Amino acid sequence: MASGGAPGLVKLDKAVVNLEVLREHALRQLGEALDAAGSATVRPATSSLHSTGAGETADGLKVGDGSAAGDLGAGGKMGGANQAGALVKKALVLDPKVSGPLGLVAELPFLRAHGVGPMYHLQPGRLDTPAKTVVYLVRPLVAQMKAISEHIHYHHSLKQQKDYYVYFLPRRTMVAERALEEHGVYADITIGELPLDLIPFDTDLLSLELGGSYRECFLENDCTSLFYVARSLMKLQCMFGLIPNIKGKGQCAQQVKDMMLRMRREMGGDEPTIAPEIDTLILIDRQVDMVSPMATQLTYEGLIDEVFGISNGFVYLDPEMLPAPEGDRPKPKGKVPTPLNSNDEVYNKIRDQNFSVVGPRLNAKAREIKAYYEKKEDVKKGLLSTTEIRDFVRKYKNEISKEEVALQIHINVAEEIHRICNADDFHDRLEREQSVLLGDEYADEYIEDCISKKDPLLKVLRLLCLQSLTKGGFKPKQLDFFRREILQTYGYEYMRTLLNLSALGLLTEQKGARGFANLNLFSSNFATVAKNLNLIDTSIDVSEPGDIHYVYSGYAPISVRLVEMAFKPGWRAIENSLSLLPGPTFEIRQQLPPSVRQTTTKTRPVTLVFHIGGLTYAELAAYRYLSQGREGRDIIIATTKMISGDSILESVIDNTLLKQDMRTDPGLSVQKGKEAAESTKK
Repeated sequence: MASGGAPGLVKLDKAVVNLEVLREHALRQLGEALDAAGSATVRPATSSLHSTGAGETADGLKVGDGSAAGDLGAGGKMGGANQAGALVKKALVLDPKVSGPLGLVAELPFLRAHGVGPMYHLQPGRLDTPAKTVVYLVRPLVAQMKAISEHIHYHHSLKQQKDYYVYFLPRRTMVAERALEEHGVYADITIGELPLDLIPFDTDLLSLELGGSYRECFLENDCTSLFYVARSLMKLQCMFGLIPNIKGKGQCAQQVKDMMLRMRREMGGDEPTIAPEIDTLILIDRQVDMVSPMATQLTYEGLIDEVFGISNGFVYLDPEMLPAPEGDRPKPKGKVPTPLNSNDEVYNKIRDQNFSVVGPRLNAKAREIKAYYEKKEDVKKGLLSTTEIRDFVRKYKNEISKEEVALQIHINVAEEIHRICNADDFHDRLEREQSVLLGDEYADEYIEDCISKKDPLLKVLRLLCLQSLTKGGFKPKQLDFFRREILQTYGYEYMRTLLNLSALGLLTEQKGARGFANLNLFSSNFATVAKNLNLIDTSIDVSEPGDIHYVYSGYAPISVRLVEMAFKPGWRAIENSLSLLPGPTFEIRQQLPPSVRQTTTKTRPVTLVFHIGGLTYAELAAYRYLSQGREGRDIIIATTKMISGDSILESVIDNTLLKQDMRTDPGLSVQKGKEAAESTKK
């Protein structure tokens, strides 16, 4: 892989609170960790087994092949860098799942200034590097520890003496350290931890990037992710003041609230004494609203995630979809990571729009740029004053040239999405989804047809879960039929997957069937909740929406509606509806320290909404709509991970062999389905 730098960190100057301090805090921690490598700052692993409390391309940070330290070149000086450490080149080995979030925090010059030379992705087997110091940034997983041990044993076999430093993200664990000990390399390693916590994805979006949080929290009852959520929120309070009001819905939300209150008590008198910048924290369990992820997202950003997949704020596009390289630069091979954030003004204006209006908006921007170039002829003819010419050149340099490149990319992306959305298969699927949400009909026949054509498994499972959630489950015979069809068509290795979906309450029998209560009490109450919370409106004008229904073309996400109603009319006014949703509801007020006055210079109160278990891009668009509306309140959104229906289902599938084929191009699946159907007829 070719080395290179990040394409530019997202600008946070327009955030309603100073989110830059989060990035600065993460950079400071990373810099200190890198500087400590090679020094006595980090406690050696042999001192204790207890925590001291301290293949895929990278998103943003490109990883070189590491053939030589010179691949990265010489970096410029950075503020706060250890100049002595900068003289020593260290090899940096990144867990592929860590390199993406890290690229949202640090750019290559920063790593160079802290002595980083060759960079590698962590892979099992051998590691050939000329560096005498090797630094690992990894998750505390047993498989990663095995790969590290193989590197060390390989170097020992060659009689190479190196210093090894392993930093765990977000924290070190006994299991990981025990694995290193069992592989016989524990004494060779110096261990630390690097709690990056919340990472700014955009001016209003933060993420912990805990990919397995949904499965851990709701299937395995593992509270580790909840601890990370509580710890990150306590750090936010240290930076922006104690949050006076905390509200929440769901069992995991209540556990996070309890952890936060306990952590505050453990702080004693060492509390932040600054005026709170965030007025309210709202914690929402993903399990409270599983309907929204199962439905197809219909915003531009949501469809990009559904069709291409968005990873750590980047979408991977074919080179043909990007502008031709300038000059003699070679055309890139393979998919190219393209950032999706508010730095791109064209994208920023259309990402939260319903896809049906994106085409006209792109055409309007194209006409705007064309008009600007027509003005260029006036410059050539000398019809403009010196001041007008200067303004013209400045605007072209700062805005138009960048917008022209971005426009070309988004036109190509929109055309590909349009091709897929125009396919009969997509229309049929969307029509069945809408019918299920509206309560008009069941999708049994359509789902059976999808299985017979062997459509992507994730598509089938999403439709089944959506119908189960909105219709109160399936009749026992019908559910048994679908389970049998799936196992016979896709393989019996998915038996565990179906059991997991049942345990999560996503695929269940109707209440009272066979003498058992429905595991998902919400599913039988969806029609009542939808009516009480005004979740359905098929008359919505998606071009000029008057409510959040537009993000799903007629359906308003339950989670976002709850946040909206938390302030007006208030949760007490909708207690009956809240009682029909899973988990407890709570509202508390934190007592501020006596030395702190609840005063702020902000004209609009700021609310932090935290989704535990994941957040979809359609929900994100709905939150942004509320923040821009007449509620008079700014909203910052945080989550454990940006997700879609596909990614949630992938996380509960135990068998990983077939994951490569489950998320296929919907347009291609149409042709595959037709071929399968014709083959069946023959």
